[in-house]
Parts: sequence; C-alpha cells; structure tokens
Amino acid sequence: MYFPPITGAEWQTTSPAELGWNMNALEDLKKFLDKTHTKAFIILVNGRIVIEEYFNGHAANAHWQWNSAGKTLLGFTTGIAQQEGLLNIKNKVSDYIGTGWTSEPLDKENLITCRHLLSMTSGINSQKQWIKKSNLTYVADAGTRWSYSNVFQKMF
Repeated sequence: MYFPPITGAEWQTTSPAELGWNMNALEDLKKFLDKTHTKAFIILVNGRIVIEEYFNGHAANAHWQWNSAGKTLLGFTTGIAQQEGLLNIKNKVSDYIGTGWTSEPLDKENLITCRHLLSMTSGINSQKQWIKKSNLTYVADAGTRWSYSNVFQKMF
C-alpha cells in the first residue's frame, strides 16, 4: 500500500491499462459523470491514483462544498474497522460507549446497534441536532423507523 507524502503535491499513479481495465467502459463512465453534473471523480488502487477527472469547469484546486461527507467517511472507516475486527455493526452501541448514552429506557437503548446509527434507523428523535443526552429520546424501536439525521454519525 502506498501513502503519499504529507508535504508536496506529488502522488504516485498507475494507469487503468496497467490494471487491465476496460478502457471503453471508462470512456462511457466519463461521459456519464459529465452528463450528471459531477464536479470531480477519483479512483485510488492501493493508494495510487488511477483516475482523476474534473468536469463542468471544476479543477483540482477549486473549492467546493461536500455535503454529507462525514456520513460517507464514517461508513467507509466503519467498514474498515469491522474488517479489522475492531467492531461489529450488529453489536449494540452500548457495547462500545457504555449504557445511559440516551434518555431512553435501558431496554430500548440496548436495541440500538451500530448498524441502526449508520442507517438512520435508531428510533431516536432526530429533530434536535445537538449531541446531548436529553435530546436523544425514544420515538420508536430501533430498526422500525427511518429518519434523516446528522447527529448520530457524530456520536459514532
């Protein structure tokens, strides 16, 4: 696995051809990305850049908002943590952070798994966006209700 240096702008690359990728499919992908208003697209393999493309007037040094980036990064790193045996998303959250982290009765709190937090199906009130125990109140049993929320990913 290659890791780029902390300083400088050099990053090792490898080509799609070296990896045996279908070059025709890559052209179709680029057309699709351009058509769907993509700003930037990058693929890394073993830490090396294989594809780095910019579309619709965007560039590598352009600033752009990345909404919900935290959820994407959290899902990715959680997958790695599970693969490394550091956690299991089927386990209850209380196994990792202890009990009493919500205002729910303990039997309801113990229904909430890491998967529920990741999939926004914890059953906790999602209207309040501050991570305070008093805001983490019971609405439904975990796994029975979906509600968009940013707060639970911050907890994880």
